Amino acid sequence: MQLCYPAIFHIESDSVWVEFPDLEGCQTFADTIPEAAESAKEALEAYACSVLERGIKLPKASSITSFSVSGSNFTSLVSGNLSGYLTKDRAVKKTLTIPGWLNDAAISRNINFSQTLQDALLQKIASE
Repeated sequence: MQLCYPAIFHIESDSVWVEFPDLEGCQTFADTIPEAAESAKEALEAYACSVLERGIKLPKASSITSFSVSGSNFTSLVSGNLSGYLTKDRAVKKTLTIPGWLNDAAISRNINFSQTLQDALLQKIASE
């Protein structure tokens, strides 16, 4: 499941701290802008995973243009992927039924059924 949220990067004299205005309490910091960008991605993924595991809906991401910053501070979109986080739990086997034509079409395209179902379920849960 892919995520993308706007973040505000605050430039301090010897560090950079990042906040996600849509995600209360989701912040991080680093020594440089590139390190802060990587740290922001990790913070976004960990925060979102924690929220979803508790059964809470993630808020809709605001437009990046809805935030104003001053000085050397700037806004940026930060994206993350929850697939690696949320698949660490034990695997549960499920039996399901789909139309034959859909099965054949997916097999011919080498689509991973388990990953596709996981992605679809995560997307559904996040949008509720």
